Amino acid sequence: MKINIAIVGLGFGAEFIPIYQRHPHTNMYAICQRNTDKLNEIGDAFGIEKRYSNIDDLLADPEVDAVHINSPIHNHAEQSLKALRAGKHVACTVPMATTVEECMEIVKACKESGKKYMMMETVVYSREFLFVKELYEKGELGKIQFLKASHQQDMDGWPGYWPGLPPMHYATHCVGPVSGLLKLEAEYVSCFGSGTIREELIPHYNSPFAIESAHIKFKNSDLSAYVYRSLFDTARQYRESFEVYGSQKSFEWPLIEGEDPVIHTAKKPEHEIPERVKVPDYAHYLPEEIQPFTTQGVYDLAENTHLSFTQGSGHGGSHPHMVHEFVSAIVEDREPFPNAVQSANWTSVGILAHDSAMDGGKLKNLPDYGSL
Repeated sequence: MKINIAIVGLGFGAEFIPIYQRHPHTNMYAICQRNTDKLNEIGDAFGIEKRYSNIDDLLADPEVDAVHINSPIHNHAEQSLKALRAGKHVACTVPMATTVEECMEIVKACKESGKKYMMMETVVYSREFLFVKELYEKGELGKIQFLKASHQQDMDGWPGYWPGLPPMHYATHCVGPVSGLLKLEAEYVSCFGSGTIREELIPHYNSPFAIESAHIKFKNSDLSAYVYRSLFDTARQYRESFEVYGSQKSFEWPLIEGEDPVIHTAKKPEHEIPERVKVPDYAHYLPEEIQPFTTQGVYDLAENTHLSFTQGSGHGGSHPHMVHEFVSAIVEDREPFPNAVQSANWTSVGILAHDSAMDGGKLKNLPDYGSL
């Protein structure tokens, strides 16, 4: 079975073209980009004939089975809804949407259309996450007691809608792993803002905070998680971290990029409790044709390397894993991970966390997306 894939947005999106070109179940059918010079440059570089400068024209093409959306954040919900309603499967880069109402609409459209929706959250397919998941599933961590994650980045100089963005409006990289490890559903959240960004940045979103830190309570679980985010005026090397504390072993992210993470093992002599570990690669989970993409960037054109990829250290080898999950869900007619309900929950944690911060830390309940 070959699925005709169309990629919308060719900045970060072009990273995925060669993966779809080599995946045994996909035909890299079409690309879409408003800037026709960029469209043709990428189309020529990767040998893709079908090119669209308008998403409506692309969605009207009956040959397109699925779209992978990599457009700016504020287009995600609108384009995902259009694609689902046009009868296409949807993979969309994070976050799912910018409002709780949009998340609800996407969940409903997914049910009504019978099509698959997957938010392409890199962290839950990173080699570090897959390593911790493997430890958990083998029982080595024991009972999970607490989860923690951060995403800190300096967004100065990023274009368009980024200046002044509330930190928690782009929170899925830290919400995803703490929710995703045990497939937990966030029930409510409380968040505090701390510090103040530069005066000229505040009016863009009326959001003053340099850092937002949130506690998440999970439904039908004794667990809670702590996540924090910063985007401006906070000195920190790029970091997407997550940490898991278990009764037998705990996993802690390194403080500096490039160092090895630490496993703490209970009941050893104090000085033997921590141990640095090498995280293996998980290319063996993938079809042979796309295994090389866990350890190398996929651009042929050096000048096209996207800033999020270089700052994000290649997103932990996650790209081919996400592609394989999305494609496999369509081929096997099952729900992808994360599906629409999970994606809405993770995205809404961030949206409502920011609301909570603006409201002095007041508890905010998440909608029950599964009942829509």
